[in-house]
Amino acid sequence: MFEEPLTLFFICAAVFFAGLVDSIAGGGGLISLPAYLFVGIPPHIAYGCNKFASSCGTTLATLRFLKNGVLDLKISLIAAASSFIGSAIAAQIVLALDEQTLKKILVILLPIAAFILLFKVRKTQTKPSFDVPVKKRIFQGSVVGILLGLYDGIFGPGTGTFAILAFTGLMGYELRTASGNAKMLNLASNYASAITFMIAGTVDYSLAIPAAVSCIAGNYIGAGLAIHKGARFIRPVMIGVLIFLMLKIVWDMASGV
Repeated sequence: MFEEPLTLFFICAAVFFAGLVDSIAGGGGLISLPAYLFVGIPPHIAYGCNKFASSCGTTLATLRFLKNGVLDLKISLIAAASSFIGSAIAAQIVLALDEQTLKKILVILLPIAAFILLFKVRKTQTKPSFDVPVKKRIFQGSVVGILLGLYDGIFGPGTGTFAILAFTGLMGYELRTASGNAKMLNLASNYASAITFMIAGTVDYSLAIPAAVSCIAGNYIGAGLAIHKGARFIRPVMIGVLIFLMLKIVWDMASGV
């Protein structure tokens, strides 16, 4: 039973902000997962609680995008199915790794993920462009889904943003629809990982449930902003978050975290 009020408040606040950011531009895991680790939550429990909360928040955001018709349902479902498979496989890999190995993976991948996101985000589309044939987009969606599912299951942070970049750069979607597609893909991978961690008993529900409520609130607000304000709002949020994350990662590495 999790009984530290200040720690719980800190995590819920971080998860709320992560959900807000994630529903707009992806990358929320780069905020929430380090928050769990920062307060001393063991990595396996941190992964489990993070995936449980993220699954709840992403469900709400996906439903809002779906309700407003701001996603390509066929392509996003294909990508989601592939993502579910990839993430389920990856979550099993995580459970087999020891805590020190997980920490080393985080230290290596966090700055790499942030670097790629920072320098690729400027190339995203702002207007619809469906020059890519449907069959090719189906194939691309499948490949993107399984690769990002593997990445999400093992690492997680930045998956949504990578998905947005793939949907814009490879398949020609504008940013708002790409965000909706990314939510569907991320939802499937989150479910696969969350179910795996729940079965393995690495979810502390006394922590995960309050975090999930906070994540839902953040995703609800963020999805509404992304839907109604579109690319002109999504782009600066992506860039701003990435700059902040780069600074945080540099600080963490300098401090030996």
